[in-house]
Amino acid sequence: MNFGDQQATKILIWLVSSRRNRMSGTGGLRKGDNITVNGAALWDDILHTARFGGTPKGGIRRLTLTEEDRLVRAWFEAACRQVGCTVTHDSLGNQFARRPGRDDSLPPITIGSHLDTQPTGGKFDGIVGVLGGLAVLRALHASGHETRHPIELINWTNEEGARFAPAMLASGVFAGVFTEQEALDKTDRAGIRFEDALVGIGYRGSEPCGQHPVSAYFELHIEQGPILEAQHKTIGIVTGVQGIRWYEVTLTGRDSHAGSTPMTMRADALLAAARMIEAVNQVALAFGPDAVGTVGLIESRPNSRNVVPGEVFFTIDLRHPDDTVVVRMEEAMRAKVAAIAAESGVGLALDCVWDSPAVHFDPACIGAVRRAAESFGYPARDIVSGAGHDAAYLARVTPTTMIFVPCAGGLSHNEAESAEPGDVTAGANVLLRAVLDADARLDA
Repeated sequence: MNFGDQQATKILIWLVSSRRNRMSGTGGLRKGDNITVNGAALWDDILHTARFGGTPKGGIRRLTLTEEDRLVRAWFEAACRQVGCTVTHDSLGNQFARRPGRDDSLPPITIGSHLDTQPTGGKFDGIVGVLGGLAVLRALHASGHETRHPIELINWTNEEGARFAPAMLASGVFAGVFTEQEALDKTDRAGIRFEDALVGIGYRGSEPCGQHPVSAYFELHIEQGPILEAQHKTIGIVTGVQGIRWYEVTLTGRDSHAGSTPMTMRADALLAAARMIEAVNQVALAFGPDAVGTVGLIESRPNSRNVVPGEVFFTIDLRHPDDTVVVRMEEAMRAKVAAIAAESGVGLALDCVWDSPAVHFDPACIGAVRRAAESFGYPARDIVSGAGHDAAYLARVTPTTMIFVPCAGGLSHNEAESAEPGDVTAGANVLLRAVLDADARLDA
């Protein structure tokens, strides 16, 4: 069976299960609650947009503010205009697709995520949220349903942080965590400034980032973990995001000849880094099952096979749902790293470059998602996000929550990332109904 046959089979199975789910939903629907998204069109969008930066292994390499990013942004704008939306972008390139409401003076109910990916990313991380939001706009347009609030779909710039660190950079500026100038001055590993890259693809808008009004924010996303799939749940009702801290480490030893420098007389920066990487792992294990620690990027210099490495740069990522535990993890990590540097005879520079405290989402928005999942009869459970998302920053400035759907094996940030059409459609349906719920209840 080829890939196309497999997808056709998945969609056929989804059509049957989707009909059953609609039939098992709860009664008492309000006006507009019988609207559902077009799951087949949503799946087509996922497969189509995967071409922008598509990799031979079936994933996507679509780094922020690259040509691939420009192409998918242009597609996004055209698709939103086809359903009657106006599309604008602000000074950091965040895109806003607006569908008017009956009272267009009200601040919009917003939905969104991101279209940038990791260097070896998949077709679903972030993308499901943007394209699921587009499916919501299409459903409203096709039905002719008029919401009280304007509805806006947002594509956030540089959520991944793969090219310009830290992650969630533009939504962070939007929420006042970073200044706009801080973001514009960020450089990638090649020394290219964020502002220059943004201007280069033609998406530097005039509206200052953060001045766009919002009344609520909903974000659909794959779980990026194994819990929903393992427990046979279709919907994750996200109650918050765990605390995250990122660090950059530079070790300075001494370049020397690999053949003529005795082992006892070396200042090997890479050897010290290897010991520190193991120490990060030990710290995470010591703080229980909810703690995680990762070294995901490492650069050795001069990176020659017969030279003892004289300098190493690497990153550390620490996470836990409890901010007090993150602080204790940092203290333990710093102590271990400093001791290893002293024992190895290498210089140490360790900087915290991003601190994203744990987030608790808005109870009213969570309630809207819970009612939406119940109305369709989808199996659901409460869940805390292990990954960071733009919603974590939006929660600082507006009522916010997220909706999770399962991904195969919990795998994400990987070209093999996968999700089922029926689950993606279910998530978009919950997103649609949660937005309509919020539209009826906000300011009422």
